Amino acid sequence: MLITDDFLPVPVPESLSATYLVPMAGLPAVGTKTAVRRLTGRLAAPVHALAGQMLDSPLMSVDTRPIGEFPELPPDLLTAFGATQAQLARLAAATHLVVVQAEYRPGWPPAHEWAARAVAAAVADTVGGDVVDVFGLQFLDPATALRSLPDQQGRIRLVDWVLVPYSSDADGLWFTTKGLRRFGLLELQTQAVPDQLTRAWGAVMTGTARRLLRTWTDGLAGEEVPAFVQLPVLATVTGHDIAVAYGNPEQHGATAPVLLRLELDPATDPEADSFLSLRPPAGHPGSAGRYFAAACATLFNGIQPDVRYARPGDAMSRAVATARSSLGDIRTRFLAGQLPPETQLVVKYGLPGDDGPEYVWAGVTSWDAAERIEGASASDANTDPTVRIGSRVVVEATDVVDWAVLDGTGVIEGGWTQAVLDAGERPAPPR
Repeated sequence: MLITDDFLPVPVPESLSATYLVPMAGLPAVGTKTAVRRLTGRLAAPVHALAGQMLDSPLMSVDTRPIGEFPELPPDLLTAFGATQAQLARLAAATHLVVVQAEYRPGWPPAHEWAARAVAAAVADTVGGDVVDVFGLQFLDPATALRSLPDQQGRIRLVDWVLVPYSSDADGLWFTTKGLRRFGLLELQTQAVPDQLTRAWGAVMTGTARRLLRTWTDGLAGEEVPAFVQLPVLATVTGHDIAVAYGNPEQHGATAPVLLRLELDPATDPEADSFLSLRPPAGHPGSAGRYFAAACATLFNGIQPDVRYARPGDAMSRAVATARSSLGDIRTRFLAGQLPPETQLVVKYGLPGDDGPEYVWAGVTSWDAAERIEGASASDANTDPTVRIGSRVVVEATDVVDWAVLDGTGVIEGGWTQAVLDAGERPAPPR
């Protein structure tokens, strides 16, 4: 095995397994093979055929057990991963579990996962029940489970298979993936991520997972399963990787690539998981958090700082007036928690400069007083050396010229001045 400073050898497990549960009150009224046949036309033909083949092989088992024979599923963790009260109630009322298990070798396609999820969804569909993904501790309704499976071209959305939970500590946010071990790869982690990057860094982790998973499965393409796969020490991620992982490749153009250093962090406890840690490249000056913020600014470049100025009566002035007239409403929604899940509110404001104001963006962290906004800068300012990516800023509401709500693909609401700039208007400085 060749080991160099450019590659990291990652061990490959001998086999992989998947387990899905279907809680139900009473025994199944429809046989498993009949349930799978009923999916004809609702599943891509290759996946439907795979499910049938696995069901007929010793690689898959389907058992119905009294629910008391299975370890109790933790309701707090199920809730943390999105379970509704109705789903938890159906679980509590269930008398039996249909247990679908499959095993397969590492590589692509992950036949164990695709076949087991398809069979469990078929069974749940016959009773109007739920699928429980034991690995992810997630409830899936049958339609959602079926939509997550490959289409006719074999494409999936990685976000349907890999979650990115996070927690907070004194150094910032700790992100991990939960799902790469389905494919035999170690989970990723990043530590000391600035708080304002909650949504953005989750998307970066997902895009990086997509890029590394391709390299991983390419290394497993031979007839024999290798003992190790060499992953690049410097992992590259682009906006396209993120868009593809979310199933929206058409929504993101090319961006400059971002480099992240990959390090193996083996677990010291045999019961704990090892991780592949994402860190700034060696020799990067400054803190890790600053690098992560700069990486996000590169990958989500739909909002950029600008040093352009508006003339009274032009499109830019109208855009500013529109944004300012709705500041009160967006503040109310922000404080009430009424913005879409996993989005970030940002504001654009002016910094004084010798040649006129420079306009920069900041992510809103609190807005208790109507006249004052606390946030974190989304860019480095040219005119003020204290305003750097990730630095804390206090913005007077009277200085705000625009606001926007962002998700992982860009602006989903607001951003009127940016729209003017993107349309090609270049207002001149006032005389």
